[in-house]
Amino acid sequence: MDNPFIINGYKSKDLFCDREEELQLILRNCLNQSNMTLISQRRLGKTGLVFRLFDEIRDSYPNIQTIYVDIFASDNMDGFINLFAEAVLSAIPEKSSLGKRLLNYIKSLRPLVTYDALTGQPQLQIGYQNTQEKEYTLRGLFEFLDSQNIPIVIAFDEFQQIREYPEQNMEALLRTYIQQCKNLTFIFSGSKKHIMTDIFANERKPFYASTAFVSLGKISEERYSDFIRRLFAKGKRNITDEALRFILDWTRRVTYYTQRLCHTLYANGKKTIDLAEVKSACNQLLKENESVYLQYRQMMTDKQWKYLIAVAKAGSVRQITAADFLKRYQIGGASASRQLSESLTEKGLLNAEVGLEGTDYSVGDVFFSHWLERI
Repeated sequence: MDNPFIINGYKSKDLFCDREEELQLILRNCLNQSNMTLISQRRLGKTGLVFRLFDEIRDSYPNIQTIYVDIFASDNMDGFINLFAEAVLSAIPEKSSLGKRLLNYIKSLRPLVTYDALTGQPQLQIGYQNTQEKEYTLRGLFEFLDSQNIPIVIAFDEFQQIREYPEQNMEALLRTYIQQCKNLTFIFSGSKKHIMTDIFANERKPFYASTAFVSLGKISEERYSDFIRRLFAKGKRNITDEALRFILDWTRRVTYYTQRLCHTLYANGKKTIDLAEVKSACNQLLKENESVYLQYRQMMTDKQWKYLIAVAKAGSVRQITAADFLKRYQIGGASASRQLSESLTEKGLLNAEVGLEGTDYSVGDVFFSHWLERI
């Protein structure tokens, strides 16, 4: 059988681990037309959960149309509009009545249409005379979809990307257009938690108090263990309890890294997976990624690099200004530690998890963290 440990995208609910509680919450919000902000630390499976949701909607509520829009590749309003229009075209069958109306509407924008050589999906390039035309087109897309009088769920992934746009009014425009929609429900998901929180929880920003928050935590050890054991058993593989515990501990139950390690173990083809086999696979993964990690080094100052090593060796740091931490890793003063943690968090190299007892800092890439520990 194919490798059941999926590391890219979404394949089926049988190969998707748990998230039933979060799934039902998001589904309930969709059915009640409550817009949502989906947040978590990076690599915990937000995008996979969105596709799992869409799978559930297609099976149980076929009257609801779903549209997924990944705006990571956009760097301005033009890019946002193009990706949005492309996603709508891809999601709605061309020969359906809605698809025909949509195609006529898109044609009215006089776009340049090309097709991706690999996927066959349409790619649009819409030209504008001025800023007003862009805003008119963006508003028109929302108005067209809303006017179809069918429920539509639209997920905008990597939504924090709008903060990179030169158009300073993008948040205000989107908030204005979205709040006028009666038949559309929106899910805003992003991989930079601190920016997403600022967009939706800062009372001075347009999207403040406009969505319900759904936070993803780590999948429980018990449920992940059952899932891993089941998939190995389905492929006639046996995994020892000791090996299973080590996998979940070493990957810190961060979904992507757990899946990646299990994917490697399955691909290696051993019928019995014991602790030695898992440790060998761990070393294999770190070796495979070493060239990438060395490139990271070129992106940082000496102080940032040493600070990242310090956090990796500590595992997780709550008191980044504590004398013991500063002295042990020769970081300098408290202000230097704060500055370094902020810059590395902004680069996406550190995770900052805010809790009731403080903020825990850790290296975002779990494999990179283990590699740094060995320096």
